[in-house]
Amino acid sequence: MIILLAMIILIILVGGLTRLTDSGLSITTWELFVGTLPPLTNEKWKEYFDLYKTIPEFKEQNFDMTLNEFKIIFWWEWAHRQLGRLIGLTVLLPMIYFTIKNGFWILKEYSIIFFLVCFQGFIGWYMVSSGLVDRVDVSHYRLSLHLFIAFIILSLVFWKYLKLSDIKINQINFKLNSIKFFLVLLFLQLIIGAFVSGMDAGKIYNTWPLMGSSYFPDDSMISDFFNLTVFADQSLVQFIHRNLAYLIVILYFYMLYSVLKNRNVNLRVPIFVIGISLLFQIFLGVLTILSGVKMLYASLHQINSILIILSTLYFLYIVKYKGPNY
Repeated sequence: MIILLAMIILIILVGGLTRLTDSGLSITTWELFVGTLPPLTNEKWKEYFDLYKTIPEFKEQNFDMTLNEFKIIFWWEWAHRQLGRLIGLTVLLPMIYFTIKNGFWILKEYSIIFFLVCFQGFIGWYMVSSGLVDRVDVSHYRLSLHLFIAFIILSLVFWKYLKLSDIKINQINFKLNSIKFFLVLLFLQLIIGAFVSGMDAGKIYNTWPLMGSSYFPDDSMISDFFNLTVFADQSLVQFIHRNLAYLIVILYFYMLYSVLKNRNVNLRVPIFVIGISLLFQIFLGVLTILSGVKMLYASLHQINSILIILSTLYFLYIVKYKGPNY
C-alpha cells in the first residue's frame, strides 16, 4: 500500500506537469494495449507527429513545432500513461495473490481500488478526446473530473493503509462534523483549482490580494454568479478559488481553537501539520498568481495539495477511530 501510495503521488505530479507543459494531447490515440513501448524508429516518430499535426492544438497554436520539440511533450504524456498502466498492475497482481492466499474478502475489500484505477484510465482518454476536434485544450470539466478521481484513489489507498497500521493513540475528543466539512471544502477547492488550471485562469489577474484594482474582478458582475456559465468564466473561477481558500483558512482556525481549548495533546501535531501545509499552500498560490503561473510554483502548489489532503485524512482517521465516536 505504501508503494502504491507513492506511485499515485508520482502520477499526480507527472499529470500536473503534463498539463503545465501542454503535453496531454501529444498522443492522439487511446492505445489501451499498445503504446507501452515508445517510438523506436524515425518512421514511428513521424507517424505520431503526423497524427498530432491533424488536431487543432498544432494547427492553431504549435504550427511551427519541430519534431524534436514534439518529442519533449510526447515523453511527458507517454510517461503519464505508463505510470497509469504500472499502477494498475501494482493493484491487480497483489490483489490476486492475497485473494488466493487469504480468501475472497481481500477481493471484496480492495477491488474498488482496481475498479477506480481502470475507470481513471477511461476518464483520462475521455478528457484527452475533448481536445482533439474543436479546441486547443481539453475540457476543464473533464480535467477536474480526472484530478478528482485521482485524489479519491489516493485518499482511499491512504485510508486503507491507516486501517492496516497499528496507530497507538489515547482516546481523544473532537467533533467529527467540522473536520468532515473541512475535507469537503478541500475537495471542492481541488475541483475549482482544476478549473483554474484547465482554463489558464491563473494568467489573467496576476495581482494579490486585489484582482487588478479591486477585490472583485472588474470585468465581471455579481449577477454573473447566477449564470450557468459561471464555471466557464476565467475571472469568476479565479475569484471563487481565492475566496474558497480564505473560507478554508477560517475553518482551520476554528478547528485549531477547538484542539487547543480542549487540550487534545494527541491532535496538536496533526493540526499543526495541516496548518503549516495550508499556509505554505496559500504562499505558493500567491506566488503562482504573481509570477504569471510559473511552472515551478504551480507544480509545487499541486504537490502541496497532496500533503494537505493526506494530513487531513490522518486527522480525520484518529478522531474517528480513537475518539468517543468509535
